[in-house]
Amino acid sequence: MKSDLAEWYEKSGIDFLEKIGIKKGYTVLDFGCGRGHYTVPASNIVGNRGMVYAVDKNDSALNELEKTIAEKDIKNIELIRDLKDNSLKDNSVDFVLCYDVLHYMKVSERKVVYSGIWKVLRERALLSVYPKHCKDNLPSRELADISVEEIIEEIEDTGFTLLKRFKSKLLHSSVFEEGCILNFIKGGYNAMGR
Repeated sequence: MKSDLAEWYEKSGIDFLEKIGIKKGYTVLDFGCGRGHYTVPASNIVGNRGMVYAVDKNDSALNELEKTIAEKDIKNIELIRDLKDNSLKDNSVDFVLCYDVLHYMKVSERKVVYSGIWKVLRERALLSVYPKHCKDNLPSRELADISVEEIIEEIEDTGFTLLKRFKSKLLHSSVFEEGCILNFIKGGYNAMGR
């Protein structure tokens, strides 16, 4: 019997990431990528014309991801250990994943992250957030007293517009669970011609 992680890498993760909007040829930033549970299936979707940048402060998690990349012979993932020294240019990214990472940051740090994401995203590109550990979902750390609605407001204050909010089965800490996903667009509805 396959583990949830193996099944996620081979099928469910790809299906999930396509459902939220990642497409072939995209440049994706997985912010707070950890061991690459979203990075690896994203690399399968974007293919050899796309690129996935995996960012995390946790060296041991990035080292594990580096081993996975080598084992699977993946060529379209670049690890970024320090965002200050990255190869991302302004307006160069099609999609940003920010999953299960916001609870590690104080509000002032989150605002800096949202602004940085805004800079690297192309116009009309998407930011997808999984706000795990907020007041509504196993409260922890910096999000323990913050609701999903407050997170939406915080991100929209940066200029993003909530495009879609939905529940979906996804991977958290190597096991499946149901989670609330928030997709934001850079530039708002008017940028989409709505």
